[in-house]
Amino acid sequence: MDDKAVTATIVGAVIGGMAGYLFFTNRGRELRRQIEPALDDIARELNSFRVTMQRAAGVANEGWKLLNETLGDGGQQPPRYPGAHQTVSRAVRSRRRWGV
Repeated sequence: MDDKAVTATIVGAVIGGMAGYLFFTNRGRELRRQIEPALDDIARELNSFRVTMQRAAGVANEGWKLLNETLGDGGQQPPRYPGAHQTVSRAVRSRRRWGV
């Protein structure tokens, strides 16, 4: 048997054992009841974070749009989430255009 198969077997056994403990023992059920509210809180926080990131992306896109309009590049739409290389290349092009 190769190492990947042994690793997969061990991981599967551990996950199965944990699931069996959580679903078929009294202590596991109690633990699940304690964990579930915390998981709900985490899910709520992650959803809030996602909404915040979407708003921040919208503000950043608006900023790029205003910057491009100010620099006379109003016909091109900036990428939705510019990467570092795009940001740098855009800045270099702007500096060249204005002779800076």
